[in-house]
Amino acid sequence: MGKPLDASKPQTPEHFEFLLVENFSHIAFSCAVEPLRIANYVARKELYQWSFASEDGAFARASNGSETRVARGFKDAGHFDYLFLLSGLGVQSAATTALLAAMRRGRAHGARIGALCSGAYILAEAGMLDHQKAAIHWDYHDSFMEEFPEVGLSRSVFVADAPVITASGGTATADLMLHLIGQRHGGDMATEVADQMVYNAVREADAAQRVSLQARRGMRNEHITRAIQLMKDTIDDPRPPSVLASEIGISGRQLERLFGRYLNCSPRKYYIDLRLQRAQRLLVQTDMSVTEIALATGFNSPTHFSKVYRAHFGTSPSDQKSKL
Repeated sequence: MGKPLDASKPQTPEHFEFLLVENFSHIAFSCAVEPLRIANYVARKELYQWSFASEDGAFARASNGSETRVARGFKDAGHFDYLFLLSGLGVQSAATTALLAAMRRGRAHGARIGALCSGAYILAEAGMLDHQKAAIHWDYHDSFMEEFPEVGLSRSVFVADAPVITASGGTATADLMLHLIGQRHGGDMATEVADQMVYNAVREADAAQRVSLQARRGMRNEHITRAIQLMKDTIDDPRPPSVLASEIGISGRQLERLFGRYLNCSPRKYYIDLRLQRAQRLLVQTDMSVTEIALATGFNSPTHFSKVYRAHFGTSPSDQKSKL
């Protein structure tokens, strides 16, 4: 995590400014601020300072309904060591002129800028993540890949070695903050902070966001794992189960048996469910047309797509969009 700074030299506290977007994630907020507070407590001195800003300069409301008083509005954000954007639900319409101006102003004045939870979506929309790696909450992966192909989507918990720091939200934010504390003050300090948090499963940047299929279902069959990964990688151009079986070196009949035994369904049904889940996320999170989404999820006919979607979700793709 890095070497601690020379304790004999005076240190200026690092200041984190958090730009809180309406409906921000409160768990990510707590996981960002508490490690800084605890680092000060452990060190018995002020290593970090933090402050908050919002659009109106008075309060910011989290998605759980709680309100946080802030020090200033986005337009008044000044000079800080770190400037982190924190958002949550409804991120597709969260970008404002004042918010983006604050991020660009912070970058111009030398702050390390970053985005937490769904915040990478806002920065990608503004072109601030082009040609770099970025992490975002897994629920946005499908729409993010479709809308921002020029950004290198990382499925890991955070990215700290790129021009813009990003974390996928939730407790991944704590992993990022512990990483930054370790870089600045050494691994022992980061470990002490984690211990105070009773957080004994600290993850490195390349850790996966989601619980693995093996852990979720308590199984260890590599053929199932490889087949599902192939399905996820080919959602826009689905392959027959027999082809998937051939690619992983087993027979189609064996693949059918494995899915029946471990997942209680056929490979074909599992594949369709994956495609429809991605289609639903694209409908909810993007402005793509029904035809575009049908093609992006491997349906050559929008009519067939609508029929299958309605049978699965009880509503048509068009009706799903109109409810938003």
